[in-house]
Amino acid sequence: MMRGRLGNPGGSLASKPTGVPANVPVRKATIPAAEIDRLVHAEHADPFLVLGPHPVTVDGVGSMAVRTFQPNAETVTLIWGASSQEIPATRIQNDGLFEALVPTPPGGFGNAIPPTTYRLRTIEKDGRKVEGFDPYAFRALLTDFDLYLMGEGTHYLKYEKLGAHIREVSGVQGVHFGVWAPNAQRVSVVGDFNRWDGRVNPMRNRGATGVWEIFLPSLGQGHVYKFEVLSQINHHMELKSDPYGVSAELRPANGSVVYDIDRYSWNDAAWIEARTKRDHFSEPMSIYEVHLGSWRRSGENRKTWLTYRELGDQMIPYVKEMGFTHIELMPIMEHPFDGSWGYQTVGYYSVTSRYGSPTEFMEFIDRCHQEGLGVLLDWTPAHFPRDAHGLAFFDGTHLYEHADPRRGSQPDWGTLVFNYGRSEVQNYLISNALFWMDKYHIDGLRVDAVASMLYLDYSRKAGEWIPNQFGGRENLEAIAFLKRLNEVAHARFPGIMTIAEESTSYPAVSRPTYVGGLGFDLKWNMGWMNDTLKYFQTDPIYRKFHHNQLTFSMIYAFTENFVLPLSHDEVVHGKRSLLSKMPGDQWQKFANLRLLYTYFFAHPGKKLLFMGAELAQWREWQEYTELDWALLGFPTHRGLYRLMNDLNKTYSRELALYQVEFDWQGFEWINADDGDMSVVTFLRRARDHNDFMVVACNLTPVIRENYRVGVPEAGFYREIMNSDSAYYEGTDVGNNGGLNAEPIPWDNRPYSLNMKLPPLAGLYFKK
Repeated sequence: MMRGRLGNPGGSLASKPTGVPANVPVRKATIPAAEIDRLVHAEHADPFLVLGPHPVTVDGVGSMAVRTFQPNAETVTLIWGASSQEIPATRIQNDGLFEALVPTPPGGFGNAIPPTTYRLRTIEKDGRKVEGFDPYAFRALLTDFDLYLMGEGTHYLKYEKLGAHIREVSGVQGVHFGVWAPNAQRVSVVGDFNRWDGRVNPMRNRGATGVWEIFLPSLGQGHVYKFEVLSQINHHMELKSDPYGVSAELRPANGSVVYDIDRYSWNDAAWIEARTKRDHFSEPMSIYEVHLGSWRRSGENRKTWLTYRELGDQMIPYVKEMGFTHIELMPIMEHPFDGSWGYQTVGYYSVTSRYGSPTEFMEFIDRCHQEGLGVLLDWTPAHFPRDAHGLAFFDGTHLYEHADPRRGSQPDWGTLVFNYGRSEVQNYLISNALFWMDKYHIDGLRVDAVASMLYLDYSRKAGEWIPNQFGGRENLEAIAFLKRLNEVAHARFPGIMTIAEESTSYPAVSRPTYVGGLGFDLKWNMGWMNDTLKYFQTDPIYRKFHHNQLTFSMIYAFTENFVLPLSHDEVVHGKRSLLSKMPGDQWQKFANLRLLYTYFFAHPGKKLLFMGAELAQWREWQEYTELDWALLGFPTHRGLYRLMNDLNKTYSRELALYQVEFDWQGFEWINADDGDMSVVTFLRRARDHNDFMVVACNLTPVIRENYRVGVPEAGFYREIMNSDSAYYEGTDVGNNGGLNAEPIPWDNRPYSLNMKLPPLAGLYFKK
């Protein structure tokens, strides 16, 4: 316990303390010395029993004692009633506890004194005069029903109650603070408004719920604050950022900031209304994954982050012109370390201050919606960092995390794992998901590292994990949490999406909970990504021996609702950029990458591309510098950029490429077995089977003359996409705009096309 920091009361309660002016009266207190001692040492569990107005009897006379703890005050005066009667307060303890006695009026004080009945005027030691209402005159604001739901773990609007909220109470504007710390002996709000002194504003304890609250009148937006938490377990004291704080200081500072996020006026009602009626499964979805701090920068040496507003000015028209349908933001929740890219979240409710204010981020999303772009957020409920100001060991106990490191520690990332079996923790996370959908109009969440949540032995050796109650490796509590998350989110916000980054074969991730699934809408197809990139990194001369890596994905393609991810994870940590992964000389590298993208857009599954993929970057992505935009000045890079633009727009225009992504009715192999030639051909179909696309991919740098491909119908087949076109800086080998089907049966079909397959190229034909 840090008594030295808090001050030593010392002396008799009735003696004149050292340093107190001669004209300041000191008298014996009307409360026991033990109560005073706990208060001035900031150990009192219920400061409202001491501070504020309390009926007392002094020398047989009934009075109202108003007590206030003002360690920086020379004098305190009580301004009482409508007549503003001035009653000097008496110092009853030398650390700054003052008491003013108000004689009982005829008829008494009544059952309760309104909090605006009096004000306190202090003259501080530096001469400043401060006047305001007394926080300890205000009642508790959290209702018994609030507390009941919090304890039950079903208060899904918890973010409206805990944290810091600008409120008007009894006609007085101020800030209401609330926090959950059940094992704390005392919790105080400290900040730039009370000299960070934990003795000044200790909070009200709401009993067995573990919730603490206080209303601080006259406080407003912009104040920096934390919670000072004294543990009753080990008497250790910590300064903690607000778990529900909606704004924070720019790192390396880590205080929470009072901010009113309810004042923004939204202009996306039409988008939200239309979203509730959408069938996302049968609509095009091409996602542009973005790290806001390194997409583009400004200023000298391009070192300055763009603000949310500048990102809106530059990114929104760019993404729209490129033909993407959604922007997915790597975590924008507050995080202390830039190098974590946001995945080690500390402020789950706080949009990072790196790029601006919460209001400016709302404006960014609003503008996206008005331009027809959806916004998805990466979300990290799988783990959180150990930073002392965060959730770790919050009230001197393992409150949010498991106590046993075999459950509570994540070895891969050096982080802590949420205790999903604790109702309050589950409530915290579900409320957080809803918060982004409610307050920020987010269209969906991509949930990070789901596999690490599902399995107790994830990245653990034998003896480093604890089986579940049935002896298995499944984390039953996390599974129940994920199911409940998806049920509540979809019920409250129709039309939103939840997407799982899940890298194992756990069944039914993207199936409804009522059939035993986890309830996600979509799942990242990590198997497709790994097999495809491994295949494309193989020298074409050997690809015929690895043909199954290209075709295997169709064995399981419709077991889940898949997103095909070419994400940030594939272009960092020595994995090389997509262009650098490609084999061969420079021409082959670009041709291979154009072919990869053409195959990617034709394969069943929604699409996700990390920023910079459209530029064909040579280097890996680095979070501390912007993308290599200058590459667009080179013809080969510009050609690939054009291809990405055309692929996106072709994908969004052609029903056959997106309308049936998750069922065999949308896909047919024409020939999956031509490994010797390293060619694959297949059909993509819309719901109307007469609307189909023929896709042919030649995965070698050899031109295939007179390559016959079976088709279902007679007619002219227009070549609507050729990744080898000169427009994309290819060799311009093709089929003169299209081919007539010949009545020559082939590939078990009545007609066929006699194609010329360009080297390392993909072709789309439409009848």
